[in-house]
Amino acid sequence: MNWDVPISEILAVMLGATRCGAWLMLCPPFNSRLIPTQIKVLLSIGLALPMAPFLTASTPSLETSAIIGSAALQVFVGAALGFITYLYFAAIQAAGDLLDLFGGFALASAYDPMSQNQSSIFGRFYNLLAVTLLFASDGHQMILRGFLHSYETLPLDATFSLETLGKVLTQGIGEMFLAALQIAGPLIAVLFLTDVAFGLLNRVAPALNAFQLGFPAKILLTLTLSGTAIAILPRALDELVDQAVVAVVRLSGG
Repeated sequence: MNWDVPISEILAVMLGATRCGAWLMLCPPFNSRLIPTQIKVLLSIGLALPMAPFLTASTPSLETSAIIGSAALQVFVGAALGFITYLYFAAIQAAGDLLDLFGGFALASAYDPMSQNQSSIFGRFYNLLAVTLLFASDGHQMILRGFLHSYETLPLDATFSLETLGKVLTQGIGEMFLAALQIAGPLIAVLFLTDVAFGLLNRVAPALNAFQLGFPAKILLTLTLSGTAIAILPRALDELVDQAVVAVVRLSGG
């Protein structure tokens, strides 16, 4: 019995799955260590299968060197697209880290088994809250749609513009810091004014030792007013998701 195996179509889907796998390793919320590697592999193949018509139109030659070069290019493209999304999403955790720094919680950082690194209290809390809001608002579907659009605008044999990547990365880093300051800015200003008030109080009454009262006061203010900053997260997250999708589409040449 002879089997007619479509080698070129299978190769195109596997190269598309390679790009998707590299993207899933970096792009939030799919880069979580709670998702097993086997699930990510199956998900990358499942996402590449519907895009087979776009992939088969740009299948490389069946030579070994061409396949290896195309696979390396797909890993690079997928990692670049995933890192761009991660960069915008990191603004949420950066805002929480700023609150920890100015509120005195930075000393209470602990080992986070999910990310396998040291994580501060509000930074991790903001990150988990952002992931919850992302799934609740179907923002993950918009992120997936933006990535799948890259298969149409950036086929397997397309060239990748490093100049555009540099511009998008530079803009993304600036917007990440700006978004973090906008989210945590009001509370940071209150904490700064609290330090100024205790400094003036210490000058007026040195025997009171106002700075000993400053630490619990700042912690109380941080816990009380953090709800104000949390209320900004849904709108800020929607804007960050839109910016990330626009950056991915721009990077893929769409």
